Amino acid sequence: MDSTDVIAYMNRVGAAARGAAAAMAAASTAAKNQALSLLAAKLEAHRPLLAAANQLDLDRAAANGLEGPLLDRLKLDAKSLATVAEGCVQLAAMPDPIGEILNVRRRPTGISVGQMRVPLGVFGMIYESRPNVTIEAASLAIKSGNACILRGGSEAINSNVALARLVREALLEAGLPADGVQLVETTDRAAVGRLIAMPEFVDVIIPRGGKGLIERISAEAKVPVIKHLDGNCHTYVDAEFDLEQALVVTDNAKTQKYSPCNATESLLVHRDAAMAFLPRIGEIFARKSVEMRCDAAAKAILADVPGAKVVDAVESDWSEEYLAPIISVKVVADLDEAIAHINRYSSHHTEAILTTNHPNAMRFLREVDSASVMVNASTRFADGFEYGLGAEIGISTDKFHARGPVGLEGLTSLKYIVLGQGEIRR
Repeated sequence: MDSTDVIAYMNRVGAAARGAAAAMAAASTAAKNQALSLLAAKLEAHRPLLAAANQLDLDRAAANGLEGPLLDRLKLDAKSLATVAEGCVQLAAMPDPIGEILNVRRRPTGISVGQMRVPLGVFGMIYESRPNVTIEAASLAIKSGNACILRGGSEAINSNVALARLVREALLEAGLPADGVQLVETTDRAAVGRLIAMPEFVDVIIPRGGKGLIERISAEAKVPVIKHLDGNCHTYVDAEFDLEQALVVTDNAKTQKYSPCNATESLLVHRDAAMAFLPRIGEIFARKSVEMRCDAAAKAILADVPGAKVVDAVESDWSEEYLAPIISVKVVADLDEAIAHINRYSSHHTEAILTTNHPNAMRFLREVDSASVMVNASTRFADGFEYGLGAEIGISTDKFHARGPVGLEGLTSLKYIVLGQGEIRR
C-alpha cells in the first residue's frame, strides 16, 4: 500500500468512525452492557484461536531478536485474557456515565444551569506490543459511548486482528455499529501520521508505548493528546516505618514485574531508617539479581551484602526508567529532601511513602506532584483495573484533561445544560 492509498484508507476509517460516533453516543446502557458481556464471553470461548494468533506474533518477534520485557509485553496468555474479560464484565456492571447531570443550580432569572456528561466523540489509540490494550480500549470506548480507531504495533498485528474481529462481532450482535471500534490493519507507519493529523475525524489521540513513540505523537499531532512519557516511580521509606511491611511493599513495587510503567525505579530511604532497612532489602534484591545504583551513603551500607550488585549512581540514574532489574537507591536527610528529589526527578507518574507517621504521610500526599501518590502501598497498584475503573485506556501525567489512570470519566467531557420555562434575558 503506497502513501496515497494509506491516506485514502485512513480517511475511510476516520469517516466511518465519525459516522459511528453518533450512534455510539446515543446507544442505550443495555445495548452497551450487552456488547461488553458478549465480548467477555467471546474472549473466553475463542482462547485457542487467540493463542494461535498470538503465537504467530511471538514467533516472528523472537526471530527478529525481541526478548526480555519487550517479548513479555507481547504475550497474550490465559491470565491476561481472563483479566481483560473480567474488565469487560466489571465495566458492564458499572453505572453508565453518559447523560449524567451534575451541579444543577437555580439562577435568580428562573433558569436552572447544570452540566451533562457526554462522550468525547472519536479517540485514536496508538500503542506498542500489549495486545490486551486492544480489548481495554475497545471496552472503554463501548461503555463511554465513544467511537475509537486502534492502531497497534506491527509486532502484534495477528493478535490485534483476531481480537478486533471479536469486538466487531459483539457490537453487531448488540445492535451497535461495527465501526464503533476499528483496528487499523495496515502496518504502514504512514497510517499513524495520518491518524494524528485528521481533526475532522478524530477528537483526541491517546498514545501508549515507549517514550520515543509518545514524544513523536506529541510533537506531530494536530489533535489533543492524552499521554505520559515514562514511569520513573519512587518509593520512599520514612524515618518511622514498619520494617517488615516496608520490605514486602518495596520488593513488590520493584520485582513483581519489571516491565510496567508503575514499577518502582528509585528507592529513597531516610537516613535514620537506612541501617535497619537497606541491608534487608539489599539481601532480597541480591537474591533476585537486582542491580542497585547507589549514592555514596547507600553504597557504604549495601556494599557488604553478600551477592549484592552495587554500583555508583550517576546523575542520569535519578531520572531513569529502567524497565529492568535495576533500581537507583539514595539516602536522604529527611522528608523535605525526599519530596524535593521526587518533584525534581520524577516523571510525575506514581510515588509511595512507607511510614507510620500520619502527618508525614499527609504532607507527602499534598506536596508530591504526581498523578498517583500512595501511603504504605506498592506503586504497582497504579492501574485502572486495580483502581476499580474496570479497565484503563492509559495513564496521564498531564494536568488537563485527565490525570492518572484514564477510565470511563477520562473519556467523557461535560457540557453545560440550561433548563427553563420560557425565561428570556432582560
